[in-house]
Amino acid sequence: MMNSAEPARPDPDALAELAARDGRGHLKVFLGAAPGVGKTVEMLVEGRRLHQAGRDVLIGLVETHGRAETEAAIGTLPRLPLSAIAYRGQVLHEFDLDAALARRPAILLLDELAHSNAPGSRHAKRWQDVEELRDAGIEVWTTMNIQHLESSAEAVARVTGVRVAETVPDAVLKGADAVELVDIPPAELLERMRAGKIYRSEQAERALRGFFREGTLAALRELALRRTADRVDADVTSWMRRNAVAGPWPVGDRVLVLIPGGAAAEPVLQQARRLADALHAPLLALHVEQPGQTEDPGLGIALAQQLGAETEVTAATDLPAAILAHARARRVTHIILGRGASHSWRRALGHRLISALARAAPEFTLHVVPSPVAARSPAPVRQWPGWVSWVVVPLLVGSATLVCAALDGRVPDAAFGMVYLAATVAIAVLAGPAHAGAGAVLSFLLWNFLFLPPRYTLAIASAQDVLGAVVFGAVAALLAGTTGRLGRNVRTAASRLAALRRLAALSRRLNAQASMAELQMAVVEEAARIAGGPSCLLLPLDEALASSLPGQFTRTAEAPAEPVLRAAHPPDAAPDDGALAAARWALANGRPAGRGTATLPASAWRFLPLVAQREGDAITLGLLGLRPEANASDPEADRAIAALLDQAAVALERARLADIAASARARGQAEALRTALLTSLGHDLRTPLTAIRGAAETLRSAGPALSEDTRSDLLSSIEEEATRLARWMSAILDIVRLETGQVKPRRELVDLAVALEEAASHAEQTHADRVVRRDLLAGLPQPRLDPALLDRILENLLDNALKYSAPDGLVRLAARLDGREIVLIVEDDGPGIAPEALPHVFDAFFRAARSDSIAAGSGLGLSICHGLVGAMGGRIQAESPIHTGRGTRITLRFPT
Repeated sequence: MMNSAEPARPDPDALAELAARDGRGHLKVFLGAAPGVGKTVEMLVEGRRLHQAGRDVLIGLVETHGRAETEAAIGTLPRLPLSAIAYRGQVLHEFDLDAALARRPAILLLDELAHSNAPGSRHAKRWQDVEELRDAGIEVWTTMNIQHLESSAEAVARVTGVRVAETVPDAVLKGADAVELVDIPPAELLERMRAGKIYRSEQAERALRGFFREGTLAALRELALRRTADRVDADVTSWMRRNAVAGPWPVGDRVLVLIPGGAAAEPVLQQARRLADALHAPLLALHVEQPGQTEDPGLGIALAQQLGAETEVTAATDLPAAILAHARARRVTHIILGRGASHSWRRALGHRLISALARAAPEFTLHVVPSPVAARSPAPVRQWPGWVSWVVVPLLVGSATLVCAALDGRVPDAAFGMVYLAATVAIAVLAGPAHAGAGAVLSFLLWNFLFLPPRYTLAIASAQDVLGAVVFGAVAALLAGTTGRLGRNVRTAASRLAALRRLAALSRRLNAQASMAELQMAVVEEAARIAGGPSCLLLPLDEALASSLPGQFTRTAEAPAEPVLRAAHPPDAAPDDGALAAARWALANGRPAGRGTATLPASAWRFLPLVAQREGDAITLGLLGLRPEANASDPEADRAIAALLDQAAVALERARLADIAASARARGQAEALRTALLTSLGHDLRTPLTAIRGAAETLRSAGPALSEDTRSDLLSSIEEEATRLARWMSAILDIVRLETGQVKPRRELVDLAVALEEAASHAEQTHADRVVRRDLLAGLPQPRLDPALLDRILENLLDNALKYSAPDGLVRLAARLDGREIVLIVEDDGPGIAPEALPHVFDAFFRAARSDSIAAGSGLGLSICHGLVGAMGGRIQAESPIHTGRGTRITLRFPT
């Protein structure tokens, strides 16, 4: 029993959470429902007040967006200079993290927590800057809108139709020391928008037609209020746990339902769901594992999760203490439990669960749900018929009697009691405590009648025999009860262990399937094995199409879903028209139907829904159909089928998501290639065409008046740009040929010394006043390569090296032998390639950031080299930096 006098102690987890914050700078978040509610102004006004009171308040960065109100709120607050970052020919001004760490203000104001930093910054996101500042002990104030919270992004997208790209992890907001909600009514926010206080007129008109609508703003406001309320609730709970305040406090309802085992779980959980909905309260579900428990709670736990409850399973011997400890820790106000059967001796001792909870916890409201007769726990399923258990009693007692008869005269008569005790223990293990009690009585009577003097009477002559008989009776009763419970526990544990092994094997089998079709066949084969009869898998018509064309279907609420047979075992097993009516009902309602259920029980098939969570809602993915041979229900098989339903639903949903992700990746890659191609066309075609057109127009309009040198320069310009255009078009054709597999190398023996010398000489002619250093080992073997493709590869690599190195920089072309491979090396001492860009240098249309003084290439040269090297059976690799932070090395390897 619980000891109410024991002093309450603080929760160690809550204390550890508080200790983890020591030494870190505080974080205060000004949270709003939408832009323009006044988050930044509120932060500045409060910061200015503290600054005037003598606190060291510094503005790290504030985005005014041209709003006069925000500019005025800054007042005399000092600002930290921004850092300038060069990016693609522009200069971006960002928050200077290093300067803030060096300055170490008492409070730093940093606007827009969800902002993405410019490339080249230390962190990709501003919230990461904030975490580093807090680690350094600096207090930070910041602002954010609710749509930028990672867990709210999906809900906001559904409300507004706009999916935000910049999000902040929930852990950042959860770890904040204070969250202040800045809120104004939607009507007032719309007035501010129309008055031009948020966006300029043209932007305001677009916003009013899209994001800034009264219904949308009201939904965002509700979402922000709920998030703030959740945060306040978490703060109150944490404070109560740290200060050992038992609670609950009447500031909000929370419903806790106790999950019973077996079929009694459904009415209890449904009643709990209705009460939680009526109170607008969260629903928590708890199951307490106890020694000797025989009923499986798996179905109840699954149903609780389907009903949206937050489930938890724990183990305890003191059931009331475990329930109340959990209820107080979670600040529960209502406890719901079912009225189960209890023995009369438990009622006499006052140990009934309901009574114990009512006595020990008057601060809770208890709800007791009556268990219907049909839902009461069935009698335990025996391994053999009942009469066989009673046959075991005389059989084992008779065997013990024969043993005692064989030992008669050799051992004392009192020792025969140990033989009968062994028989009693065996009966308890095999049959149960009731049978063991009957065996103990029979054993005592035979022992007394046959072996204790005077023999062949039930009288006991000596006091020693009387004491032995009393001890025998007490020990036999104790062993019968204890061993019987132990035997049940062992059988229960063995049964659950076997179930876990089957579940693990099933999970491995489902995860091993490579395709949707193989996964569906694995499900029906496993179902047929468990149920001992034919099985099938039916999916909704649109989902069935989606298995072939993922992501290309939509479901309409007006038309009922039509089940389509997707897999069956044996292959010819298929529901008839009558069974399909039950399948349609089960698919439409998400509940079992058919044989053995309350809906269309005359059907030969039973259909069970496969339910998965999708965007927080329970979705019926399909139906598992079973045609069992036997009419009786097998609890073990039912539990196995329930586990199969859960595993199959998860596996099917995972496979569907994997197909959609693969399709999305393919579309993304195609879109990226299309965008890169259009961008490259816009730049690389326009530039030479513009130069050619300008030179041609100059020659046509002022040709006679131009000097010979000028005309020669214009013609040379036309020739160079035409050559550049031809090379670019050739590169495009090469990429297309590589992608379509049209490149077929023409292999022949290649003299590397000659090939490399020609490539180096051609590169020196193209880039005047540049020298390529040759480093060729003598006696290299001649590999079988395509000379034309090798020349194209070396031309591209040397052109890159000469272009991106200094005018007097070193470019090196080398060849050596490494085992059974020829190694060709092209090195330069240019600025090198950034580490984050190195994995992508061989991607088509990828352009690494270069100095503005160097004309960017088309992004195809290295991609073409990669494809040509692969076509000849070689490998290509890029390394950078190679010389004290500078330089790039491209290595080619070909088999000898």
